[in-house]
Amino acid sequence: MVEEELKGKEAGSSRFDRSSSFEFVESGGSKLHNSKVDWGTILHLAFQSIGVVYGDVGTSPLYVFSSTFTSGINHKDDILGVLSIILYTLTLIPLVKYVFIVLQANDNGDGGTFALYSLICRYAKVSLIPNQQVEDQNVSNYQLQLPSKRLQLASWLKSRLEASGFAKYLLLFATMLGTSMVIGDGVLTPCISVLSAVGGIQSATTEMTQDRIVWISAAILVLLFLLQSFGTDKVGYIFAPVICVWFAMIAGIGVFNFIKYDPTVIKAVNPYYIVDYFKRNKKEAWISLGGAVLSITGTEALFADVGHFTVKSIQISMCSITYPSLILAYFGQSSYLRMHKEDVANTFYKSIPRVTLGFKSTVKIGNAYGIAVVFVMVLTSMLLVLIMVMIWKTHILLVIIYVLVIGTVELIYLSSVLYKFDDGGYLSLLVALILVTVMYVWNYVYCKKYTYELAHKISPDKLRQISADPSLCRLPGLAIFYSELVHGIPPIFQHYVENVPALHSILVFVSIKALPISKVPLEERFLFKRFQPKEMNVFRCIVRYGYKDVSFKEYSFETMLVDKLKQYLAEELSIKSSSNESSGDVVSGATDQNAGNEIQNVVFNDEEERKKVLEKVERGSREGVVHFLGESEVVAGEGANLGKKIVINYAYNVLRRNLRQSNKVFDVPHKRLVKVGMTYDL
Repeated sequence: MVEEELKGKEAGSSRFDRSSSFEFVESGGSKLHNSKVDWGTILHLAFQSIGVVYGDVGTSPLYVFSSTFTSGINHKDDILGVLSIILYTLTLIPLVKYVFIVLQANDNGDGGTFALYSLICRYAKVSLIPNQQVEDQNVSNYQLQLPSKRLQLASWLKSRLEASGFAKYLLLFATMLGTSMVIGDGVLTPCISVLSAVGGIQSATTEMTQDRIVWISAAILVLLFLLQSFGTDKVGYIFAPVICVWFAMIAGIGVFNFIKYDPTVIKAVNPYYIVDYFKRNKKEAWISLGGAVLSITGTEALFADVGHFTVKSIQISMCSITYPSLILAYFGQSSYLRMHKEDVANTFYKSIPRVTLGFKSTVKIGNAYGIAVVFVMVLTSMLLVLIMVMIWKTHILLVIIYVLVIGTVELIYLSSVLYKFDDGGYLSLLVALILVTVMYVWNYVYCKKYTYELAHKISPDKLRQISADPSLCRLPGLAIFYSELVHGIPPIFQHYVENVPALHSILVFVSIKALPISKVPLEERFLFKRFQPKEMNVFRCIVRYGYKDVSFKEYSFETMLVDKLKQYLAEELSIKSSSNESSGDVVSGATDQNAGNEIQNVVFNDEEERKKVLEKVERGSREGVVHFLGESEVVAGEGANLGKKIVINYAYNVLRRNLRQSNKVFDVPHKRLVKVGMTYDL
């Protein structure tokens, strides 16, 4: 079996993929690839995206006018002012900002707050845990396509961020808050959409009470969440035709109402009506922005869900279907309201031609929803400006225009929605606060734990000393020690040897490392390095994964690791053989014959060594693979204050016990699992 593998390696020795070797990546080798998607696939994904991305923003016409004019319409031209606000809000935020700017800041096709943060972390050393090792730069999707032109502002901003501990924590906090707000957004979105839709039944029958609406809405929400278990692909196919019909209907009804009632609402394209609206209503106009902002609910999904589709598919579906349908719907509703101001509380259903438990109405949900929506948008803009200046090196005038136009609009909306904090708006912030607290506790203790292991790691000299100890028994088989420490051997190894003076014939120290990218290609996950002297048969392996690589279930982790180890050894010896063969070019004269014979002997010896090493690994894996997991308990060190003790001794340990254990993540066979306990005083 080993000989057949060697023959295959020999036949393609010139084409070895050496990306699994530390020596190769440290010398600067890389393997970049670009994948192109044909237009047929793009259009197919654009259709699917309609069923996944636009459900929130597509249902916003159900409640925007009722949420904006909560006290009724005082002046006929107020409708034009609000319509103009909606028109320019839809144009500036979803279309200009997200579709044409933010989508370009995707992380290898993935979007969301973490995508923006990962881009910044890859360009500047702002991560609280070191993440910019040489070997990581050679992951095919790690590199950023940076403009060649260097700007002084970009370099200055990068150096300032890297030098400021406060800036690093602020970036992390902004990322946590943005992610938490998106989760809160996801909690509230179905509630307000379904409750508004079911509430329309009251227009048809007086027998439908508010309590019945609430319970029917709750049942529909349960059904919708159950459908999500089928995956994005099937959900897209199920809902895309439905939402396409929905957009066609609201657009058609909008055109009908626009022609029938008051076509003069076209005047709302003039932004003067916004100024006039604020002059006439002053504070009430500012407060009403909390309702108008609901016209862009779910906009963050354009960016967050791009990983399921492509940038072009989102752009096509938004520009060709969603945006024009919404504009027509709002113009139609405005035309109707110009003639029927009294129907503002139920605009959507009244304008149709004749055909949640905790809130019980869309008003308070809308207030909470508005805060979540606008907070995410503002945080996205903050991170995006850093990317524009530092990574894209955008001209400073364009950055200033973005901040003055988009930033000002979003901050005005934020001030308006925060005004309604005590009227239901607190919910989204409460959800975000809980989630941010959980994330902070985990990150704080994780960093402390990592720092402890780094300070107490075992040096290569100490490892050689332990391995050479004659009192240490070497057992047949292959042992895998898991750790999150990338540099050095974790202290838990020495703790194990001191209590169990026996080691297997082959040792592999596996370090689990999260990279600031969404996914790491499977063929680039493993990196190996052999400790010297070679006779110890001790290896270090770094397993790299991205923040969207959920688990290792797609392959047998143990089998992959052993195969990659054998590949690394074969490549290592092949490189050595190639070096010896190339040295024959410099020999000349009478010594050619002897030199040639010497080279042949060296190559033959290398082949023999290669076979022996590979056979040893093969035999070790056959004799049995044992997995060693550190069961480290963390406690606050002596003299720690009360807050630190609560966070480390209680909060963190509660979270750790409720997370999936490492043996489940790596699918480690229970019969071959050994847990090594140790206490870390942090």
